[in-house]
Amino acid sequence: MEKIKSQIHMTLPESRNYKGIAISLLVIVAVCSLITMSVFVLTPVPGAANSRLTVWDLFKPEFAVHDPKARWIGDAEVLYRNRDGHVIKFNFALNETDIILRNSTFVAFKVAKYSLSPDMKYVLFAYDVKQVYRHSYTASYIVYNIHTREVWELNPPEVQNAVLQHASWGVQGQQLIYIFENNIYYQSDVRSNSLRITSSGEERVIFNGIADWLYEEEILHSHITHWWSPDGERLAFLMINDTLVPNMFLPQFTGSTYPKSQEYPYPKAGQPNPVVRLLVVNLYGPTHTVELLPPESFRGREYYVVMVKWISSNHAAVRWLTRAQNASFLTVCDVTVGSCLQRHEETSDLWLTRQDQEPVFSKDGNRFFLTIPVKQGGQGEFHHIAMFTKSFRSDQSDVRHLTSGNWEVTKILAYDEDARAKYFLSSFSASTTGLFSRRCLTCDLNREECTFFDADISPNKQHVLLQCKGMRLVPYFILDSNMPLRAALEIKKISQTDVRISFYLLSLVLDGAPGSQSVSDKYELGWDSVLVSCDEVIVARLDGRGTGFRGQMVLQQVHQRLGTVEVQDQIAALEYLMTLPYIDRARIGIYGKGYGAYLTLMLLRSTALIQCDGGLGAAETTFCLFIMFFSFSANVHFQHSAELIKHLIKIGANYTMQIYPDEGHFLSLKGEQHLSESLVGYFRTCFQDFSTPLPEELGKEEDD
Repeated sequence: MEKIKSQIHMTLPESRNYKGIAISLLVIVAVCSLITMSVFVLTPVPGAANSRLTVWDLFKPEFAVHDPKARWIGDAEVLYRNRDGHVIKFNFALNETDIILRNSTFVAFKVAKYSLSPDMKYVLFAYDVKQVYRHSYTASYIVYNIHTREVWELNPPEVQNAVLQHASWGVQGQQLIYIFENNIYYQSDVRSNSLRITSSGEERVIFNGIADWLYEEEILHSHITHWWSPDGERLAFLMINDTLVPNMFLPQFTGSTYPKSQEYPYPKAGQPNPVVRLLVVNLYGPTHTVELLPPESFRGREYYVVMVKWISSNHAAVRWLTRAQNASFLTVCDVTVGSCLQRHEETSDLWLTRQDQEPVFSKDGNRFFLTIPVKQGGQGEFHHIAMFTKSFRSDQSDVRHLTSGNWEVTKILAYDEDARAKYFLSSFSASTTGLFSRRCLTCDLNREECTFFDADISPNKQHVLLQCKGMRLVPYFILDSNMPLRAALEIKKISQTDVRISFYLLSLVLDGAPGSQSVSDKYELGWDSVLVSCDEVIVARLDGRGTGFRGQMVLQQVHQRLGTVEVQDQIAALEYLMTLPYIDRARIGIYGKGYGAYLTLMLLRSTALIQCDGGLGAAETTFCLFIMFFSFSANVHFQHSAELIKHLIKIGANYTMQIYPDEGHFLSLKGEQHLSESLVGYFRTCFQDFSTPLPEELGKEEDD
């Protein structure tokens, strides 16, 4: 199966000479990719003390990818944190580098997170950080003057040593915003008094400017639900009301004489969802709040606000989505009066995807670009760029499609209005010609070097920060080349080679939810890599029906059929792999996490899998089941595991269970290391217990 690549492209009208418009490239990170569904063993490097990858290696600093988190602070200036921990400002036009903050400052204040003010005079330090859900956390904050080294705590009025839910700078000067007890506070500068913007906040009930669990995990994929206007004079924010949402209880078993529990609103299927309002507050002059209302047809119904983006100082784009996720409206709202006009409508007989994508607007707001599903003959619909131009005949926009083909545009990066160029990421690498020619910039510059990118375009659209997330180093200006990681991987180099054994063990990894992609050029190194390195195990991943970036026809075949067609595809893959002469058909492992764990269980109960196994000559089918549970997970509750275990006991199944007490859905470092060791050990034990004699051993038995 061809792996998904991610390349940056540009489109221009064919008649335009764009040779002088090509943007320069800066590479942030370069790492090595692992290839799925292939056989690998480690080739020792002469003189190396140990060429086999171990679980301990995975958690060594030299095996970690360093992300400098570079961002644009001007047309030619980038801010990033280097491997030594210093915060660097780099002007590549002048080739000048300044150290803004030294790592010693981070160490002195035990800083976990930081952010610089827009005027580059102050820095916000977060310490004592405690994770809440996937993205959210609580922390204490201090404001640090870069020049005088003066420090003071950030606290609400009349509160000392406050633990905040969020704190960040605005977009101008020294504007500050922070959230305490689900209410928003604002400071016009670091020395001004705090102004409380909201007063309705209530723990686990009403959230202002910050997400509840549902919006954080499933809707916005962020805990931040407030957005600054470009001039910093207004703030849009969500008020999320969970009054009617049933609560879920998470037990905490350790650290006290009796267990405790934590409640949080968690709507299950058929239960009430949060009620959400979108408000805009004026921060300059008398405080004035305006509500932006959804389309008339949404009122009185359950809906989501899935995207908010400022277009100008007075206008914001908002996308509203029905709870069934089969109808959405993109509106442009005048925040001075609260009126919203519809610009685009999407409907589906199944469900809509990519509803959180931000449209890219022209300067006057009359034109914008989105990726939408476009039919490509009998191959179904694929996401491509469409240009929407304001129509004077109706509220709807005129639509013009700019790309096409049986490949997908994954992200629109920017629109250069002067050059009429659109920059985007795509899963396909070739260039095209036509009404709107498409040129692959990263393919031309980095052929055979890197094929999986993320990108951030500079404000003037003349440069791009590239983050290479797969394969080798590219020969351009490097902010961070991840040399320690490359050197560590070189010692334990993974390559295809001939080996003396005839049979390989097989482990099938299922780790993606609907719409995800497991087979790609993106770099990965995990516990399964240790099995590949040390145990002659083939690790296989498959993207069948229900996965992303291969069109709507592939993706939406799981509609109301979850756990069926995906399982059929996984079984078909196993059937094929088990016909290969070097696969040990008696020793096959399957691993799944989250939705992948559900698919794993569906595979184990499938009669087709048993018939597949028996049909290929296995004497009997034996299953070992290893269940791992994180007791404080807000995503997967013990209730589900309890139901499963009750059923396993009823049928007399053989299973092993491992519990991580008071660990959330994302394990601590120690928990992750223990889990990795447990999984490697478990698969090794299972593969040994059900071992089969090698061909030369069979020959000896016949001779005897």
